[in-house]
Amino acid sequence: MIKVKVRGNESVEQMVRRFKKLCEKEGLTRDIKRTSYYEKPSERRRRKQRKSLKRIAKEMYPF
Repeated sequence: MIKVKVRGNESVEQMVRRFKKLCEKEGLTRDIKRTSYYEKPSERRRRKQRKSLKRIAKEMYPF
């Protein structure tokens, strides 16, 4: 669970901005977008395959 504590003279807008940034960092917004519509199992497999290939390529060519 993401918690945001109010700092000194922080406005509500700044607090909401920090909350959104934390949600983005945790991957919450990405997960919500992904689960907001039905994804076929074959599409899910393809997405996972692309992600693993991307990770492998990054390990091989780190620059």
